[in-house]
Amino acid sequence: MNPASLPKSPPPEPKDVHVLPGPTDGSAFTGAAMGQGNITEIHDTNPLDVTLPYHMQPRVEKATHDAQLQQFVNSATLSKDRARKRICLEAFGDNYNRMRELGGRIKQHTLDHLDYYLEQFVTNAAAAGAKVHFAETTDEANGICLDIARKCGAKLCVKSKSMVTEEMHLLPKLESIGVETVETDLGEFILQLDKDAPSHIVQPMIHKDRAATARAFTRELHVEYTEDPGKLCQIARNLLRNKYRQADMGICGGNFLIADTGTVVICTNEGNGRLCTSAPRVLVAFVGIEKLVPSLEHLGVLLKLLARSATGQPLTVYNHFMTGPRRPDEHDGPEEMHIILVDNGRVKTLKEETREMLRCIRCGACLNTCPVYRKIGGHAYGSVYSGPIGAILTPMLKGLGNYPDLPHASSLCGACYEACPVKINIPKFLIQLRRDQIKQKITRWPDRLIYRVWAATLRNSLTYRLGGWMQKWMFRLQARGNGSLGRAGSDPYASRGWLSDAPGPVKSWTRERDMPTPPARSFRQWWDEHEKDKKSKEA
Repeated sequence: MNPASLPKSPPPEPKDVHVLPGPTDGSAFTGAAMGQGNITEIHDTNPLDVTLPYHMQPRVEKATHDAQLQQFVNSATLSKDRARKRICLEAFGDNYNRMRELGGRIKQHTLDHLDYYLEQFVTNAAAAGAKVHFAETTDEANGICLDIARKCGAKLCVKSKSMVTEEMHLLPKLESIGVETVETDLGEFILQLDKDAPSHIVQPMIHKDRAATARAFTRELHVEYTEDPGKLCQIARNLLRNKYRQADMGICGGNFLIADTGTVVICTNEGNGRLCTSAPRVLVAFVGIEKLVPSLEHLGVLLKLLARSATGQPLTVYNHFMTGPRRPDEHDGPEEMHIILVDNGRVKTLKEETREMLRCIRCGACLNTCPVYRKIGGHAYGSVYSGPIGAILTPMLKGLGNYPDLPHASSLCGACYEACPVKINIPKFLIQLRRDQIKQKITRWPDRLIYRVWAATLRNSLTYRLGGWMQKWMFRLQARGNGSLGRAGSDPYASRGWLSDAPGPVKSWTRERDMPTPPARSFRQWWDEHEKDKKSKEA
């Protein structure tokens, strides 16, 4: 697609977007059945229901000492990251960066004119027979869905994977009014059996293996224990097929909204999205307002980037387009279609300084390439959106003061920026959020004092040298005390020891790794001596 195909006559100048008020037959899968058996497999509470303000250190400590977790996450993310690089190179070659720029421009253009495209989408969706609702908060979105469930007399609901509904904590609300709700994405289904929560945007049960799945199935569904992936899938398939037939209501998310047709697009690899949206008589789609794109032509670019960046596939297996409810001449589809457009902090993020964050198409590429995510997994972030994109989105959606650690959960290596298919400059926003924390005095005053003193020291040559000398002297003295630093006969420029238990503000560093000491002589000293020798030889 040529970038020139973006609308020639731009929509009206962007205005503030105002949100309007607005056993294999399935019998064993019940609330009573859940909770029986080996309770060590079941979480007492949803891992993402955290107390605010959330401090991630305890979960990070636990995760970094969990070898199995790191093995699962490392293996899965590395394979997906390598697949992304390979297939993007094969498909786009030297044009890969141009494709990313084009994808970013399409999303940025839509966000810049979101009010215009929202109105266009609502008009076209309504013309196709869908009922569009706006929800400013979690409570409003859940309230709209519960009203729909009550009016249609829903007793059983099937749901496809949706991060927005995870954000809304929708399932407990539906169950509170007596609507049994079943996750149909296989990963989400297994997590529901364990009362667990997703730890990755695309691969929700990345922290579990097939043995954990086998135990969950045996415990909750009373089936014979097996670790055979094919048999496990067949057990879930048999159970879920019955649920699709019996369900009164289907719930889905939306990967994209097409403004000029009023279409909701969902992309899945299992086909469950198609069944959730077509079999029940009532459909409710939860979609964030940032998912809009102008037209089908622009969608093509993003679909090509989405699948390759997420899983290393040329295209997601099922790309399902829903434009209104079932028509008289159609054999399947819902009789009612509701679309709930969710704000929940997105309008606040739409300000010019942070608008770029909303380009995200939820491919998870930044998680797969992030060295921090690979070490700590998704639950350590304490929110639905984990990894680098979660580290910037969650503080915007939930409040910077509620998640003070997230902007620091990064090495700032820039790998996330290189992987992002729509070129979100995540490292820039991480630094910006850290700066905002200082301005808003969210950072503790001792930390602010230390960093101010450090910054002042670095600005002055004399204090910089004095500070360097003191650090070298203290570290080398301690290294000599622990025996890692020799006294004589070593090269003064290369001679270095190691600290296993550093004092003060660097103590956290040595909790997981050793720290090398500075050499006996600095580079500056080496340079001065080198220049002096050079001049004496020339003379």
